[in-house]
Amino acid sequence: MYKIVRKEVLNSQVKLLEIEAPYVARKAEPGQFIILRVDEDGERIPFTIADYDREKGTVTIIFQEVGATTIRLGKMTEGDNLADFVGPLGVASHFEDVKKAAVIGGGLGVAIAYPQAKKLHSMGVSVDFIAGFRNKEILFLEKEMTAVSDRLFITTDDGSYGTKGFVSDVLKKLLDEGNEYDVVIAIGPPIMMKVVSEVTRPYGIKTIVSLNPIMIDGTGMCGGCRVTVGGETKFACVDGPDFDGHQVDFNELIRRLSMYKRDEKAAIERHQCRLEGKTNA
Repeated sequence: MYKIVRKEVLNSQVKLLEIEAPYVARKAEPGQFIILRVDEDGERIPFTIADYDREKGTVTIIFQEVGATTIRLGKMTEGDNLADFVGPLGVASHFEDVKKAAVIGGGLGVAIAYPQAKKLHSMGVSVDFIAGFRNKEILFLEKEMTAVSDRLFITTDDGSYGTKGFVSDVLKKLLDEGNEYDVVIAIGPPIMMKVVSEVTRPYGIKTIVSLNPIMIDGTGMCGGCRVTVGGETKFACVDGPDFDGHQVDFNELIRRLSMYKRDEKAAIERHQCRLEGKTNA
């Protein structure tokens, strides 16, 4: 069993859990992920590692309550135990010969971009962190992002905090001002990563995106997480989750991610019915 040792509510839908998992913490690196089950009858769901502490033997995940399982997970509290917590899985991010980087997170993707920025900052890399949110109310990790970046730029869709607009707008402005980056890391909704990749393409800047398609076993056997990169089929769980943003077929990725929306909605409705003691009869 894997004990929850800390819980934080980051906004109305986003929660942080720090979980006791010493063997995972010992090997974890930025870019990798875990797969957990809430209980013995639960589904397997992947979460990118948001942070880890080797001395404490803990791994931190940050998630949004969007499906039946994440809603259940969000109701758990400190002292509760998870049935399974497997990892680290996937290929760790690698940063060679990087002196200046732009790290971009959109929405929940900020939680995944944060460990990337933290790692780069610890290596002495100059980091510009661009974080985008719909509005000020859902902003999270501002203090943490500030600590691991040389410059932090926050955007909101409605202009309620930081710069009004999108992360791609800020990136384009920085590039037009003459900022030169060895790498741009973009993590968030597929459409955001696609737009950022198109912004950097004319500049020839290496652009890394982190993909989180449908995933079941995390070992490359189910094939659910297949993506097309450079015209070839790749599996996000074993070949990624980091990929060259200029090579990813984002249109295909977006179509695949929308395939199960109806099933996800039905699962949430069944879960709510059980909580309220209702039946479908």
